[in-house]
Amino acid sequence: MPDKIPHILVADDELSMRELLEFMLEKEGYKVSSAENGRTAVSMIEKEKFDLVLCDIRLGDIVGIEVLKAAKKKNPETVVIMISAYASTEIAVEAMNAGAYDYVPKPFDNDELKQTIAKALKLKTVSHEKQILDDELKKHLHFGRIVGNDPKMLEIYEMIKQVAATKTNILITGESGTGKELIAQSIHEQSDRRDEPFVAINCGSIPETLLESELFGHKKGAFTGAVSDKKGLFETADKGTVFLDEIGEITAQVQVKLLRSLQEMVFKPVGDNKDIKVNVRIISATNKNLEAEVIAGHFREDLFYRLKVIEIRLPSLRERKSDLPILAQHFLEKYSKEMGKEMTKISSYAINLLQKYDFPGNIRELENLMERSVALSNTNILLPDSLTLAVHKRARKSPEWDDENNKNWVDLDAVVNGVSLDDILERIERAYINRALGLTDGHKKNAAELLGMNFRSFRYRLNKLGIEK
Repeated sequence: MPDKIPHILVADDELSMRELLEFMLEKEGYKVSSAENGRTAVSMIEKEKFDLVLCDIRLGDIVGIEVLKAAKKKNPETVVIMISAYASTEIAVEAMNAGAYDYVPKPFDNDELKQTIAKALKLKTVSHEKQILDDELKKHLHFGRIVGNDPKMLEIYEMIKQVAATKTNILITGESGTGKELIAQSIHEQSDRRDEPFVAINCGSIPETLLESELFGHKKGAFTGAVSDKKGLFETADKGTVFLDEIGEITAQVQVKLLRSLQEMVFKPVGDNKDIKVNVRIISATNKNLEAEVIAGHFREDLFYRLKVIEIRLPSLRERKSDLPILAQHFLEKYSKEMGKEMTKISSYAINLLQKYDFPGNIRELENLMERSVALSNTNILLPDSLTLAVHKRARKSPEWDDENNKNWVDLDAVVNGVSLDDILERIERAYINRALGLTDGHKKNAAELLGMNFRSFRYRLNKLGIEK
């Protein structure tokens, strides 16, 4: 038996908009009905069951919020998406608090609207969506606090299972903020050392004069300030795991002593002649290219190969963008709970805005962004306007981009190696809009006129590109 064709009601007082939406949605295979005003829409909702209502916020006779409330009262499972060229944050929040799935600003991107509708029909209701997302989170919390189901991460989870049972030293590589310590903790928790200490140290944050003492301990009087004996991290972690973060920052002197410790599992505390034997598993991490450091003479080759028996490379967030919605929702719920708030949902347009950003600080940057946004938001829905997007307003630029001289807008030879036409067009569009705003001292209507655009289209492009003047 074939699946039931979703029935969509389009409520808009503009004939051209109704005709556009009817044509577009029927072409997608939906059954479509339309209403030219709010009262007609309410009457149709009372008589017939709709899977989804696409409703303008400003209708000729009654406001779209009334249509929304009527639809949810008649059938709570009906999904309602509000559209408007004039929606303020307050109206959008009111609509979503009344049960709207999302709101879409006019003029909208047809493909984005179709994706929003398709996703809404799959999930059916906001509460059902949240339950599915909760289930996804539980399913993909593979190791401790690690979240994600991108294929690259699934490969890493399998590698963790394989290496956890061994005693082999592991080197975790990847950009800052990718979660290297979480991976190290997961390896420890999956190993037979899970009930023993996991001791972590950031080698780049401790002065050279103190690092050796932190790692191996010291005897009383070994140096000024050593008023008593102190155990080092290696001794504290005996039978457990030592995690050496930013291993590429250690000095030549510490490298020599660390090499001996790894070879023989013995060390001498600073100021002591007696060897201490330990049984520890070494996991190290770096955001540097250690092979390049070896070639440059900054890192010992023998130590490098001792540390890198197995390498686990963590992908950047740019390389696992499919995980971004799950991670964002995870952090939203985490900080909502910590701050005693009831934020449960992220607008799909807020997610779209996040996905257009490259996150050079990776997951750590995303987590900090979500924490700030939850702290500053006074609604239970995270809308684009709720995000603290100062860093997101920067354009994504290729390394060759020259802002001052506006070079490399067009480089036809680059097509041979592959290019992103969307990125190129976005940079050009952004540059022209910023130039027009600069010439008009930020006056949006005048800037729109300089670019030969109507104000609605101009405002839509500002929102799409994340430009705020």
